[in-house]
Amino acid sequence: MSNYNYSSKLNIKDTEIAIKKLKDYFERDLAEEFNLVRVSAPLFVRGDSGINDNLNGVEKPVSFSIDGVNSNAEIVHSLAKWKRYALHEYGFNLYEGLYTDMNAIRKDEILDNIHSCFVDQWDWELIIKKEDRNIKYLKEVVERIYRCLKRAETYIVSLYPILEKQLSDEITFITSEDLLNMYPTLNSKDREKEACKKYGSIFIIGIGKNLSNGMPHDLRSPDYDDWDLNGDILVYYKELDIAFELSSMGIRVDKDSLVKQLKVTNNLDRLNLKYQSLLEKGELPFTVGGGIGQSRMCMFFLNKRHIGEVQSSIWTDEIIKECKENNIVLL
Repeated sequence: MSNYNYSSKLNIKDTEIAIKKLKDYFERDLAEEFNLVRVSAPLFVRGDSGINDNLNGVEKPVSFSIDGVNSNAEIVHSLAKWKRYALHEYGFNLYEGLYTDMNAIRKDEILDNIHSCFVDQWDWELIIKKEDRNIKYLKEVVERIYRCLKRAETYIVSLYPILEKQLSDEITFITSEDLLNMYPTLNSKDREKEACKKYGSIFIIGIGKNLSNGMPHDLRSPDYDDWDLNGDILVYYKELDIAFELSSMGIRVDKDSLVKQLKVTNNLDRLNLKYQSLLEKGELPFTVGGGIGQSRMCMFFLNKRHIGEVQSSIWTDEIIKECKENNIVLL
């Protein structure tokens, strides 16, 4: 961590005020753009429900017991599956959706400038037609989200002109296979960085499936996103010289892609769980959805060098020491 003569453009008080203004603006705009209703969401779910996000299959959720309940409770990793089930249970109609504040604990996260054990994001989900399950519709949704991000950036810079706009005018779509062909000698993270430096903002299509080199671009749980119809929004963040992920999203699995992806990952036993069973029976609506990082977005738009400048979390003694040495004030 080098300081590059770093000095936050906003003091702590102004940072906190800006965070609230930015979050309020963005979530209102997102809700209007996609016809979303704000709903309450769980902090923890039953471990035997199949609803928790398994992420890449390695991270273990924080769990605890509740007197009288015959299953451990698990702190959510995300609400990727819960949202689709909620749309079904709450009686939402075609092209109606929901969004919620998702707060999670990911205890296995490796801490650094952009990763915290505390994860906060807007989780959103929209009911679509079966015919919408295609790349063209996915790109349309991504472009609408990107326009929301652009409007949020314009808004916050209008309030705090000292801040610098960083988003490119347009977002560029690249498949994970094309990205591999562009930079065959680089690992996936370095491929992301080079593409972001070249284009500014990108959406990488196809996360989870094996590429021509026999490896996936990145791991993705097999039972919510369709690996052919999903992706990540990444932007170049010159403050840290990195590719910076703002959102992970996608068109969700139907029963065919669910079974296919569970077979590939040797997870067919999940079909015995409630959520996956409903999916296999075709009882849940077709949806598109994703998560948009709240602290990530605030960090990027407020030109911060560490995610701990926009959220309160726990850090190692080494990170705290390095931040002090580099003039980074953690909340």
